[in-house]
Amino acid sequence: MKKFLRILEIVGAAFLIGYGFGVVLDKIMKPNKNEAGYIGPSEIRIEDGVMTPEALLAMGRLGDAQLSPDGSRILYGVSYTSVEQNRSCRNLFAVDTDGSNKVQLTKYSKSVSNARWAPDGKSVYFLLDGQIWQAAYGGKKLGARRCLSDVPSGISEFKLSPDGSNIIYISTIPGPVKSPKDSDPALGKAQAYATDDLMYRHWDHWVTETPRTYLAAMGGTITPERSVDLLGDEPYELPTEPFGGIEQLDWSPDGMYIAYSCRKKTGKQYAFSTNCGIYLYNIQSGETIPVKTDGGYDTDPVFSADGKHLAWISMRRDGYEADQQRIMVCDFENGTACRTRQLAASLDRDASGLVWSPDSKGLYYSALHNGVQKLFYTTLEDNTRQLTSDEEKYDFFSPFGVLDGGRTLLASNYCLNRPVELISLSVEEEGYAQWKALTDENGHILSQLDEPTSESIWLETVDGKQMQCWVLYPPHFDPSKQYPGIEIVLGGPQGTNSQDWSYRWCYRLMAQQGYVVIMPNRRGTTAFGQEWKEQISGDYPGLNMQDYLTAGRWLKSRDYIGKLACVGASYGGYSVYMLEGLHGDLYDCFIAHAGIFDEKMLWYTTEEMWFANWDNGGLTEYAYTPGQTGPAGDGITFGGMQQAGAPYASTPKAQRHYANSPSSMVTKWHTPILCIHGMMDYRIPYEQGMAAFNAAQMMGVPSRLVVFPEENHWILQPQNSLYWHREFYGWLEKWCK
Repeated sequence: MKKFLRILEIVGAAFLIGYGFGVVLDKIMKPNKNEAGYIGPSEIRIEDGVMTPEALLAMGRLGDAQLSPDGSRILYGVSYTSVEQNRSCRNLFAVDTDGSNKVQLTKYSKSVSNARWAPDGKSVYFLLDGQIWQAAYGGKKLGARRCLSDVPSGISEFKLSPDGSNIIYISTIPGPVKSPKDSDPALGKAQAYATDDLMYRHWDHWVTETPRTYLAAMGGTITPERSVDLLGDEPYELPTEPFGGIEQLDWSPDGMYIAYSCRKKTGKQYAFSTNCGIYLYNIQSGETIPVKTDGGYDTDPVFSADGKHLAWISMRRDGYEADQQRIMVCDFENGTACRTRQLAASLDRDASGLVWSPDSKGLYYSALHNGVQKLFYTTLEDNTRQLTSDEEKYDFFSPFGVLDGGRTLLASNYCLNRPVELISLSVEEEGYAQWKALTDENGHILSQLDEPTSESIWLETVDGKQMQCWVLYPPHFDPSKQYPGIEIVLGGPQGTNSQDWSYRWCYRLMAQQGYVVIMPNRRGTTAFGQEWKEQISGDYPGLNMQDYLTAGRWLKSRDYIGKLACVGASYGGYSVYMLEGLHGDLYDCFIAHAGIFDEKMLWYTTEEMWFANWDNGGLTEYAYTPGQTGPAGDGITFGGMQQAGAPYASTPKAQRHYANSPSSMVTKWHTPILCIHGMMDYRIPYEQGMAAFNAAQMMGVPSRLVVFPEENHWILQPQNSLYWHREFYGWLEKWCK
């Protein structure tokens, strides 16, 4: 399986068990107190209160919380990292909904993922070694585990039907990219990729496999022979790569229908389109009914508890990945979807994580608003209420459990100073919800650290607008002293600097190393309305660069700031390369990770053409007709496709965009720069980082290149991560302190 977002959770290849089909496997593993190779919580000791990369890697990573059917217990996973073993391992925990009686359920040597309660709450299903296992649950512990599947290509995720009689699971079939052994088994050691399809790779892997979703009955061994492919003979992905998972499918409460999101396109159409439709699959007839198939991304379908409504997240325009994420709802009766409408249309923000209320009268969700992710509730009558306060310096994620008729929500949050923890929120009829933590996974580490402080500021941009920025100060900050500064230039390009906690770009770690950190939400960010977000499309080298310079000048002008660094990844890396040629003497050093250096080269080597087509051409200025199959462009087609963002397009914004690529600015480069890239990064190929480094060397600029042969857009292996941090902070130490 090649789901890169789950690399740290799903370890190992498919595990073949048993023979034949229709036979219940008798491979039963008795509970182990501590399997060989088990990775548990760290006992790191910190004497001086200063956070280090080692302390960051020692923290447990909590997620995937599931409420028990009786509403009394929470099942969740925690990943722990071993630098020595150079891997992470995820195991299962359970805790009461009031935060008491926490217990560790598994101590396996390999990661456990996708854990789910049985409908009766008496057992737990989970993935281990790419197969589905089951273990009895009683007395707040798991019994012996038993393997339920034998799928040679492995299983990445699954979802049980409401009554537990059926299951859908994600596996793979051969993809459009072929290897020599596909045509000649005798060439099993030959290494090559061959394709006739434009869509031949995703982010970190070649498309030698295509994800598909299968339906199988529980009882007996789950095998390919006993499973039904939901797409039948259709040549598409389900779920859609590269980020889609089991959240793109949902069971109706009666277990008769499966709603799913799918981009039913191949080849060039696939590469230039974001049009994912919503479909209904009837498990009895095998018939598929389209619910919505026009427009842009339509994703994350979820049935109401009474089965009368289906909600999903929808983007209006095809070819645009950053269109507003709207809430759409349709009525659902007798297998027919009708009366589709938008909810919370007046909230000019991106909704995510839809969760129905138990009474099916409304939806809970999260949305970034003015730099903070908040919780909202909208009724079917379209009355919207903000549940968490504007004053909270925490990002809240959508609830995974709703208790007491909506008076208690179970969710998670994080902030700049703390990673994810489980929480409960008390919702009153009026006012904002009050919350308390249910877990304290990393309290034993955080309690040993001195804590930074933060504030939100607003700066005036060069064109008279207001830009929000977060500023994070080192522990024991004294404005009469002088500190080095770091400006964070954001990736995306559409994203938001919020109360983010990252295990690599960890802003708290930067502050605890003695830096004042500023995080500007320049135009293009998503938490300030669609107009602010869209101003970046077709204007990469323009006003958002001035926004960064505005924030940098403000910080550099503070009496307590000495030298100033500018750092960023992905589009943030592009911004670093661009600002290297624009800043004059504002910054004292730069760090770019996985940055875009040459826009023309990227156009000809990236795999998601719709992204560059829209953002490089600024397609928002052209007319769009709802339901059309692709972006309008400038009316000129190449190869049967409108390519307004191509280097050879006639659109003024495209021509300006490519003429102002960072590669055109190298004669103005003069500031020390560190270029970092992963060689398995196919979204922004590593040659971009090498080219930037070569250019710096040619210009006599102090520079360093760090390349990770086995990493992609992200750095995932623990020892590589530790080395990344040492290079990152070593560069800052050399040029900023």
